[in-house]
Amino acid sequence: MIWIVGSKDFNLLVHTMNERIKELAAQCWEERKYGPAWFNQEKFAALIIQDCLLSLEPDPMAPEIDYDVEQKFYQRSANKIRRHFGIE
Repeated sequence: MIWIVGSKDFNLLVHTMNERIKELAAQCWEERKYGPAWFNQEKFAALIIQDCLLSLEPDPMAPEIDYDVEQKFYQRSANKIRRHFGIE
């Protein structure tokens, strides 16, 4: 599905999103030579996945964690998620 500017479905979606999702969605509108801009859903999905992966990265400054263990867990998890969604 491609959302067109002014689409009732897209407006409903935007109304329920948090600010970070809105920032990512704003990056996904693409101009077309003829006609209204269109929403690139594949780019939106990739940006959400990338943002989720970034949020899972361990904080090396957190005193309560074993950073090496957390980093290994993060790498395994991130690789599984990337493979699952076909993102390199």
